Parts: sequence; C-alpha cells; structure tokens
Amino acid sequence: MARTDKDSLAVPADRVHRLAEIILADSRRAELPPGSRLPTERELAASLGAPRTSVRRALEVLEAEGRISREVGRGTFLRDPHSARTGAGDGSDPGGGDAADADPGGLGFAPADVMAIRRMFEPSAMRLVVAWATAADFQEMDRCLAGGERAESFDQFEHWDLALHRCIVAASHSPLLIRLYAVIDAARHGRYWGDLKRRSASRDRQRTYQADHRELVAALRTRDPDRAVEAMRTHLARVSHHLFDETG
Repeated sequence: MARTDKDSLAVPADRVHRLAEIILADSRRAELPPGSRLPTERELAASLGAPRTSVRRALEVLEAEGRISREVGRGTFLRDPHSARTGAGDGSDPGGGDAADADPGGLGFAPADVMAIRRMFEPSAMRLVVAWATAADFQEMDRCLAGGERAESFDQFEHWDLALHRCIVAASHSPLLIRLYAVIDAARHGRYWGDLKRRSASRDRQRTYQADHRELVAALRTRDPDRAVEAMRTHLARVSHHLFDETG
C-alpha cells in the first residue's frame, strides 16, 4: 500500500538527508564497489537504529540522486558515482558539493528569497545546458522524469523534482554554475521550504509540474535555447504562484 503524505510528515527532510549520507558513508567504509547490494530496509533500520519509514525515505533520496538503484525482487545496489549526473561532471561530489554540505538543514534562507533567485538563475542557465548536454545527461533526465511519474506521495515527487532540476543544471558542465546551484539545492532541503511546498501541493499540481518537466526536457533535447528558457521560466512562475499567491 502506498504511503500517504500525512505519513511522511513525521520525518523531517534534514534528518532524512543525514540518514542518506550515513548509509553512503557506511558503504564507503565497507569499501563496497559500484554494483554491490546494500542491506535490506529492515537490516539498515536495525543497524542504524532508525525507523524503517526513515530508512525508506533516505533510500528514495539516494535513488533520486542517482547514488543507488532499486530493483524489484533483487534488492538495492550502489551505482557508480561517475554515472550519476546529479552533480558536477568535474569530479566534485555528486550530492552537491561543499556548499550544500555546509548546512543540510537548508541554510536558513526564506522560501521567497529562494524562489526569487531560482527565477533569476535557472532560466538563464538553460542556454548552457542546450549547448553542452550529452546523451548521458539526457538519459539521467529521463530517469528523473520516470521517477516523477511513479511518485505516489508528495515526498517521493519532491525527491525526483529536486533530482531533475539538479541534473539539468549539471548538464551545463560548468563547475562554477553547479557549485552555485548547490546552495539553492541545499536551501530547498530546509524545513520552511518543505512545509510551504507541502501546503501548496495537490495531485493536480503534481501532474502539471510533471507536464512542465516533460516540456522542459523536450526543449533541451531539441537544442532550442529560447524554448528551453521559456519552459523553465513558465514552470518556475507557476511554482511561485502556487507557493505564495494562491489561498486554498
């Protein structure tokens, strides 16, 4: 049975991300190579002393970030970090780099400030993505789109939304741009942002955002910079309107 959004409220986003990093750190200490199978949810919960709900959400984050793959009937496997196009393709940490690691709780920025900077930053970045995105980048975008389609709760969709925007910026192959975006990405993990986004969420809006995402990736794939810029601008304007302008 699918979890409900109400169920997910009990686990703060910052705690989930810390747990995800602990799972990765444990795998590194164990020197597990890419392709290695991780312990089951039950085993991870027991070894980490964490609720299975928290472990499940942490694994969802890692899957969205491209750190692991989960295969029905087989288990959960580590992915090659160099194949995960969620960070810089320049050897920096795929989870977002030092800026994001400085404060996984969201850096304390106001959601309105985060949204204003996103609307300035992300549309302009699309011209670089159009110029430099590779076939591997588009494969990662498709993976994130598919994850959004499968999402059965707000939190699942939000993981894939974050991952898609992150991998799109990563497709610019600009280390500086990616590092700057890491701060925005970290801010979107904050509790204030999460609470505001959750209050504005609905199934209809989720479907609309997913349609926006498909249009954006299609524009990037056709190497149409004007269409890509407008697609990102339209999407972020819609998100901003839902977050701050509508009541009820």
